[in-house]
Amino acid sequence: MNGHSEGEPSYGADVTFAGRPAINATVRAADPFRTSEVAGLVDIGVAIGIPEPYRAQLQGWREQLGDPNAALIVPHVTLLGPTTVRLVDLPAIETHLARAAEPHDPFTIRLSGSGTFRPLSPVVFVEVAVGAARCAGLAAAVRSGPLERPLAFAYHPHVTVAHDIPAEGLDRAYVALADYQARFDVGGFGLYQRGADLRWRELRFFPFGAAGARPRAAGDGGRTAEPATPGN
Repeated sequence: MNGHSEGEPSYGADVTFAGRPAINATVRAADPFRTSEVAGLVDIGVAIGIPEPYRAQLQGWREQLGDPNAALIVPHVTLLGPTTVRLVDLPAIETHLARAAEPHDPFTIRLSGSGTFRPLSPVVFVEVAVGAARCAGLAAAVRSGPLERPLAFAYHPHVTVAHDIPAEGLDRAYVALADYQARFDVGGFGLYQRGADLRWRELRFFPFGAAGARPRAAGDGGRTAEPATPGN
């Protein structure tokens, strides 16, 4: 959930809430010079969090590579990139996300190898080798209704490990993670909020499948992981 929608090319889009336009009628990343309280706005994103032990592994890579976002963003697969909304619209958005999650069943994600958006964007990521189609379906469901958002580029599920660092660091990440492997089950997705300290934190977890199930507070989100099989 970086400023460029987790490393993908940046874009704007109109978003409406219950038939009315959002503030400025533009989806955008958070302005680091304003707090979330200004004008009653808040910056949100929706993502599948990466469970342990892979979360720590991938977070560690971002830190080793000197990625400035390492301390601000937990490893994840983006479903909705950074989006500014009204605080008063959050209850309606949470209702929408619960409905978007409910028809889906748990599935497995397998991460395998490295990829990059260069030269379009200075990003290296770990590929979603299994589960990409399910992620795309979830992203489309999330980006509907009150979060309707057209994409300027095709959705590409991935887990960023390096963004906005020197070229040699990107090269190192691409080579070092070429054999990376991870496999885990996904039982839902999270709603994240960017705080005044610029850190992203999970506000709610929306489980799959259970009709009438209520979103729950932030946590590991029912995700489970198999033993680590890092490639380095």
